[in-house]
Amino acid sequence: MSRILQWSITVALAGFLFGFDTAVISGADTALQSQWGLSDLNHGLIIMSMALWGTVIGAIFGNWPTDHFGRRATLIGIGILYLVSALGSALATDPYVFSFFRLLGGLGVGASSVAAPIYISEIAPRERRGALVGLYQFNIVFGILIAFVSNYFIGFIDGENWRWMLGVEAVPAALYLLMICKVPRSPRWLILKRNDEAAAAEIIALINPKADIAEEIAIIRGTESEESAKQHTRLFAWRYRLPVLFAFLIAAFNQLSGINFIIYYAPRILAEAQLEASAALLSTAGIGVINLVFTLLGMALIDKLGRRTLIKIGSAGYLVSLCLIAWAFHLEDFSAMGGYGVPVLLGVFIAAHAMSQGTVIWVFISEIFPNKVRAMGQSFGSSVHWIFAALIALLMPTILSHFSGGPVFAFFAVMMLLQLVFVLFFMPETKGVSLEDLQGRLIRPSRKEKEEEKQQEQAAALAPQGN
Repeated sequence: MSRILQWSITVALAGFLFGFDTAVISGADTALQSQWGLSDLNHGLIIMSMALWGTVIGAIFGNWPTDHFGRRATLIGIGILYLVSALGSALATDPYVFSFFRLLGGLGVGASSVAAPIYISEIAPRERRGALVGLYQFNIVFGILIAFVSNYFIGFIDGENWRWMLGVEAVPAALYLLMICKVPRSPRWLILKRNDEAAAAEIIALINPKADIAEEIAIIRGTESEESAKQHTRLFAWRYRLPVLFAFLIAAFNQLSGINFIIYYAPRILAEAQLEASAALLSTAGIGVINLVFTLLGMALIDKLGRRTLIKIGSAGYLVSLCLIAWAFHLEDFSAMGGYGVPVLLGVFIAAHAMSQGTVIWVFISEIFPNKVRAMGQSFGSSVHWIFAALIALLMPTILSHFSGGPVFAFFAVMMLLQLVFVLFFMPETKGVSLEDLQGRLIRPSRKEKEEEKQQEQAAALAPQGN
């Protein structure tokens, strides 16, 4: 195994903990509400959504420690947050202590979505960067699967089995923490943020023994100078209205599909569909397997079929599965396929999501913003995604106490119909288009900005040239 692959896998394990931490709470959902006698609103706020609010904060501010303390140092801090969160949640004596430790885990999730992809992209050779960075997304889905499987087996333990469900995360968190300490610091961060070319040269030599070290450092230095000259713009300038709008819509529709609702509340949904508790937990494990397989399929097809095509296919799968599930709940008839009709339709939904929105969202957001505001644009899209996820986790216990699954799934179906309209008439195809060409297509300066740019060009043309 090459050093780069080994380091990338180690860093991508932050994604495994991301996925595990996000999904593991589903197995403890009803037990925790019963344990502390919480109202539906308090259960949603204190228990189910707190980690997601931490994720929002971590995603918004994760770029600060990543730049100031370094990629590796931030990843080590993330491992500590996961470990403390797992142990603290498992040992919590009241809902407020539990909420605090879940918040810590959420901070780790949000920060990892910033630091881990950046680190991998900075050590990966350009011809393998996509596949290596993709390991992070794969590990997120794999972590969700293992959380569902873990919840299923721990569900047979008598007593407060929710403590074991949450506490078991400490094992992979501790292993990750030990492994991440052995990866080197990012050479790009060492050069640009610490001006330590000697240490960077040693790591570059490990990454590529055949590289011209001086040339590599000069390229990084040159990139820094070029980018420094461009720090003069704002993300919400009028000229960036289309990328901002597209990032908002793709991120919002990602959650308005109902994906986190299903991941968080799958056992409760399946229990309402008249499945036994053990069968419900086993069905969620099957959902995790489907998520993993179709994520791999989406990654294999995204550069062949294109982003819009995958979203169109996914929208069709969303609409079929969500409408049929809503209809089953409306009729209160779950007898199809021996009572397993709803789990099968949930599997169709997960497959549609994994190969479309689940695969496309982060790629699409990273492509549509120009170099000047790409980091801010990614942060904006990620924040929209997590805010919607947190709101859904917060509100769903209350909504489910007043409505059956029928109206809830019908609402998500309507949202996916709107997504299909967006994809068919507004979403640009970014496959095979250079970032510079995309910038030309999507950036629309205002009339005032065009006049100012024209004046600047004329002034530059008239300026005396140096010898």
